[in-house]
Amino acid sequence: MQYETITLEIAEDIAVVTLRRPDVMNALNTQMRAEITHAVGTAGQEARVVVLTGEGRAFCSGQDLGDRANVGDINLERTLRDEYIPMLMAIVDCPVPTISAVNGTAAGAGANLALAADVVIACESASFIQAFTRIGLIPDAGGTYVLPRQIGMAKAMGAALFAEKISAQQASDWGMIWEALPDDAFDAHWRGRAAHLAAGPTVAYGKVKEALAASFGNSLAEQLKLEGKLQGDCGRTRDFQEGVLAFLEKRSSRFEGR
Repeated sequence: MQYETITLEIAEDIAVVTLRRPDVMNALNTQMRAEITHAVGTAGQEARVVVLTGEGRAFCSGQDLGDRANVGDINLERTLRDEYIPMLMAIVDCPVPTISAVNGTAAGAGANLALAADVVIACESASFIQAFTRIGLIPDAGGTYVLPRQIGMAKAMGAALFAEKISAQQASDWGMIWEALPDDAFDAHWRGRAAHLAAGPTVAYGKVKEALAASFGNSLAEQLKLEGKLQGDCGRTRDFQEGVLAFLEKRSSRFEGR
């Protein structure tokens, strides 16, 4: 696919998907959603970590409200089903770790796009806004699923009803994101985090994602059984052998991702 609204760069096992519509704060239109879906799918097969970030002062301001001239003609259910769900599931189901490097405002569907990643790292000047009720809508793009699980029902309800700005530091304190960094340290930090994951045990990372995702629907007995199966899979990898050997030899592991 020839990308026009994003860029995809892959180097040293790190794929960086950059949203590039800075004139509209990287608002999501039909083309951008399709390009993100394709890029993440491609990156998940060619890299060992995938990073989503934005160009300019915003990560993503959500749905491009100027994308369709006549609001009455918009079929939101169809848009979510045909465009948002494939994009979000490409991120959630990505076989390698995903990072959202939130460089600025993440609002509406843009906030929930960021939260779809495995790890969210934000600069301190960034913010998260569940802006949907400002225009008479409910949080979508996974917001009603992710938020109660991350920050509890009380915070999720307040965020959804009041549609107030949540600072990156608040988001970190609440457990919505992994960490918030000073702006001047942000870029180097998320790149360092990405490099760490790109050099890690890729198969184990994928199994971590699978196990944690399943835990909400499993009983303890079911989860223990799943852990046993996934651990058995990990135990047959070259990276497990290397990790044990490195431990015994008192050196850093040199993981191959297999």
